[in-house]
Parts: sequence; C-alpha cells; structure tokens
Amino acid sequence: MATKLTIGDLAPDFALPDQMGKVRRLSDFRGRWVILYFYPKDNTPGCTKEACGFRDLFPKFQRRKIAVIGISTDSVRSHEKFAEKYGLPFPLLADEEKAVVRAYGVWGQKSFMGRTTMGTHRTSFLVDPEGRIAKIYERVRPETHAEEVLQDLEQLQKTG
Repeated sequence: MATKLTIGDLAPDFALPDQMGKVRRLSDFRGRWVILYFYPKDNTPGCTKEACGFRDLFPKFQRRKIAVIGISTDSVRSHEKFAEKYGLPFPLLADEEKAVVRAYGVWGQKSFMGRTTMGTHRTSFLVDPEGRIAKIYERVRPETHAEEVLQDLEQLQKTG
C-alpha cells in the first residue's frame, strides 16, 4: 500500500462520479462529518453486509448530519445496480482509475485462499468538519462497522 495517511492529516480531496453519474467531491462536504468507507467489490457478501449496515443506520447518520460515502473501483453502472438492489440511500463513488484508493493508501496486495491479487483493502476514514482525518478503521468487520462508526462519532462529537 502506498501513501500512509494518519490521524490529523488533511483528507485528500477527490472528484468521482456516484451511482447516478453525478460528480462528488470530498470538499463539497466540508463543515460536516464524513465517513468514507472503501470496500473491495459490489455484490459480494462482506461488502453487501457493510453497505446494508450503513443503510439500516442511515437515519441515525442523517440526524447527526453525517455524510456516508462508499468508494470502490467498480463502475458507475455496477454501483447503480448495487444501490438499487439493496436500496442504498447514500453515494457510492466509482474510482475506476484507482486514483483515490491509491491516495488513501488502501490499494495493495491481498491474499485470498492462497492467491495473491491487487485490490482494495476494506478501510474507512472518519473525516471531521475541517476535512481532517479523525479516525482510521483498518480492521473492519462488515457486520458491525456502521454501528462502530456511529458510537465513535457520538464520542468525538461530545468531546469535540
């Protein structure tokens, strides 16, 4: 994995199309908390569990004015079908050129069932309203990740 971002770093800005083809920039969300969750692939078991976890808790994120953004290297069309199939109410960004996964240091070698491939490491970044990284989640459990992020946000918003 390339760049190693740390807590306190300015989160790299980007411009990527969402599942509807609308270009989204991280800087558009300045002034709000943002959870950027990077995931390997649409319609795979872990990624579906993670996305549905954020979907199920989305009203709680909305009430706290927290933006939820999923990013993978899948195409806009793939994201559109994935979001439609599972009723995902938040943007899924298509990083087909792999520029953003590289900027965040989540693209790299992965081993699965004895095979080594290049891919996206399931990692999330909690970005504060000033655009700085407040927390990095490197060992994400898809089933409980959305709940974990919500709990952390509640703590950070109390202390911040």
